Amino acid sequence: MKHELKLTVNGEPYHLMIEPRTILLELLREELDLTGTKEGCSCGMCGACTVLVDGKAVKSCLVLALQVQGKEVTTIEGLAKGEQLHALQDSFIEHGAIQCGFCTPGMLLSARALLEEVPNPSEEDVRFAIAGNLCRCTGYEKIVEAIVPVAAKRE
Repeated sequence: MKHELKLTVNGEPYHLMIEPRTILLELLREELDLTGTKEGCSCGMCGACTVLVDGKAVKSCLVLALQVQGKEVTTIEGLAKGEQLHALQDSFIEHGAIQCGFCTPGMLLSARALLEEVPNPSEEDVRFAIAGNLCRCTGYEKIVEAIVPVAAKRE
């Protein structure tokens, strides 16, 4: 039996009928065709599926879609404003913090959530915020180096 789900994704309202077992990751990728959210481990360990729910970073593979009833979900597709990249996206490019790109959407959204909570985070705050996101390519240094200056520019 399908259930009604109303939510907003990247500023767009949606009214859907879904199976109760549908996880948020499946909804985003399969129903809404927002494939920037990556499926990695499917058990909450890698962070590739990280999205924002009402501004908080969550691993969408661990959230039933019905749990976001009435909430605002932001995916990587919603981070930029049209053709204008978010400052974090620009900084990741500038600092070479993107290699294979698989972890990048989750990293960016975890960083965005941090900057909303802690406007001037320390390097330690940044490292803690991205600790749930695994990267096999960069060694994290360039990622941290990309996040810290964005916070400084916001002051």
